[in-house]
Amino acid sequence: MQAANLSQATLNRAAGVLRHASKLRPQLAIVLGSGFGPVLERVEAAKEIPYAKLPGFPQPTVQGHAGKLVLGTLGGAPVAVLSGRAHYYEGHSMAEVTFAVRVLAEFGIRDLLLTNAAGGVNHRFRPGDFMRLTDHINFMGANPLRGPCPPGLTRFLDLSQVYDPALGGLLDKAAKAARVRWHRGVYLALSGPTYETPAEIRAFAHWGADAVGMSTVPEAIVARHLGLRVAAVSCISNQAAGLSPHALSHDDVLATAKDASRHTGALLEEFARLYGRP
Repeated sequence: MQAANLSQATLNRAAGVLRHASKLRPQLAIVLGSGFGPVLERVEAAKEIPYAKLPGFPQPTVQGHAGKLVLGTLGGAPVAVLSGRAHYYEGHSMAEVTFAVRVLAEFGIRDLLLTNAAGGVNHRFRPGDFMRLTDHINFMGANPLRGPCPPGLTRFLDLSQVYDPALGGLLDKAAKAARVRWHRGVYLALSGPTYETPAEIRAFAHWGADAVGMSTVPEAIVARHLGLRVAAVSCISNQAAGLSPHALSHDDVLATAKDASRHTGALLEEFARLYGRP
């Protein structure tokens, strides 16, 4: 689907599908990135909707991204869970990559938790650790707000605080309760699909990056543009190029994420429980 077809009418139709699918009206949405799919086992689903039935939603082609939206409860809190995302490296436009976020906002979501698998740049990080994003560096070569600005929204968005401190505090508490190895740091986003070179990783470390990946930042920018609060967490699936003696592969990323799935599920379920607590 071309970006030109992602009109307001298409957005309204997709949000309408969600409204008619269930009486649930969650305030929180969670995007499950690579390796986070097992979290769905902890969701009490009221309705599952394949992306193919949601107008404007591109179908993910990457292993580990199921391509469905689940309305239900997690940790007792109503949630909308997106199992899988579209990536820029798949050939999608930025409008397509971020369309789901616009639909969620139209549906009534106010808070967004983004997840991903990332390579560890920080020497203290080990596979299986988790990192809460405190900031990011957009090195994807594109910005999702490029082009016409929707009516009523600012042309120039302030990004001095993309990731919400209050939601981040809930993640910190959830990480402690789930007993995961926890860090806070800066995520650097690249377009992919190639992994980074050792020289690039050395440069990114000097820039202040703690982890690298190929997603999350476009969604975070659009969510903030729409007034949503954003939090994000990375599962460190591998040490970045030059920090490990092994060649990088997506299979290894998924294997590490699978090993960490018990902690992943506990972390997100506890976050949702804390979020929904009065």
